[in-house]
Amino acid sequence: MGHLFHEVCFTCSVCSKKLSGKPFYTVSGRIYCEDDFLYSGVHPSPEVCHSCGNLITDMVLQAHGKSYHPSCFCCVVCRQSLEGQPFSVDSDSRVYCVSDYHKVRAPVCAACREPILPTEGSTESIRVVSCDRSYHVECYSSEVDLI
Repeated sequence: MGHLFHEVCFTCSVCSKKLSGKPFYTVSGRIYCEDDFLYSGVHPSPEVCHSCGNLITDMVLQAHGKSYHPSCFCCVVCRQSLEGQPFSVDSDSRVYCVSDYHKVRAPVCAACREPILPTEGSTESIRVVSCDRSYHVECYSSEVDLI
C-alpha cells in the first residue's frame, strides 16, 4: 500500500480487528479484514449462492443464470451432487438429477395410474397421448380396441 503502520494501528476500518500477519483487503484507501470485506457490502461484486444464500468466495458454478457453490448444486430430492452431471430444472427453478426429475414430474398413465418413465438406459420417455390423457404404449394398446 506504500505506507508504514504501527502494528497496533494496522486495523480493519470496520471492526478495528488487528490485521498484522492476517489477510486483508483495501478498497478506496480503506483497509478491511477478510470477514468485513466479504460480508459488509464492500466486496465489489459478490456472487450469492442461489441454493444456500451465502456469498461465494471461491469457485462459482453457474447454471440457468444462477450461481452456486459447487457443493450446493445438487438434486432437491436425493441431494446428489450435480457438478458435471446432466440435470433438469422445473418451472420453480428447482434442480433435479434426471432420474428424480422423471419420477417427480412424469405424467401418470390414465390406464394403470403409474408414472410414465424412461426405459432403463434412456433419458426420454415414450407415451401415447389421446384425448388429453397420457398412456404407456403397452397400456394404450390394451385399453383401445384396434380394428
